[in-house]
Amino acid sequence: MSRQPSATHRYEFPDRNDVNVIPVPGGATNLYTRAFHAAWAQAETIVMQRSAAMLKTSHAFSGFSTNDIGKAKEFYGRTLGLEVSEEHGILNLHLGGGADVLIYPKANHAPATFTVLNFPVDDVDKAVDELVKRGVHFEIYNDPGIKTDDKGISRGNGGPTIAWFKDPAGNILSVLDISGTM
Repeated sequence: MSRQPSATHRYEFPDRNDVNVIPVPGGATNLYTRAFHAAWAQAETIVMQRSAAMLKTSHAFSGFSTNDIGKAKEFYGRTLGLEVSEEHGILNLHLGGGADVLIYPKANHAPATFTVLNFPVDDVDKAVDELVKRGVHFEIYNDPGIKTDDKGISRGNGGPTIAWFKDPAGNILSVLDISGTM
């Protein structure tokens, strides 16, 4: 059974006696055939490296679903004061630092049971107070692993000071102390 050249095989020329010669497909001994297979292996390596780098430099974005784009647009744009745009029934949040988040409609939407979007802020208390004035309700937790105060702020629970709230579709969001983030 012959094997195809790959980046894991090292092909050497037979006139180099300081390295082990790995057989090439079909047991070719012709110098030109060996040169071709060595070049092929090198090309494969380059392609694999470029493929890996392709995602490294990609401007990735995140997304989550909602059951009502209109309500989401109102909430994220007016209530939270974010820059939003809508195209083809899909909402784009344009966040600080150039990040974008896509919110898409889904007929059988189920709210996320985890935090889908975190907003680092300088002062969590001030952010909570301002958002409450805008009609945002903060979650109150009194679980063994996580407790919040009467404003919905978790302090000293092994993580940053943080407060959770939900969008109209029930997705969980937070404001958290910027100094406690990575």
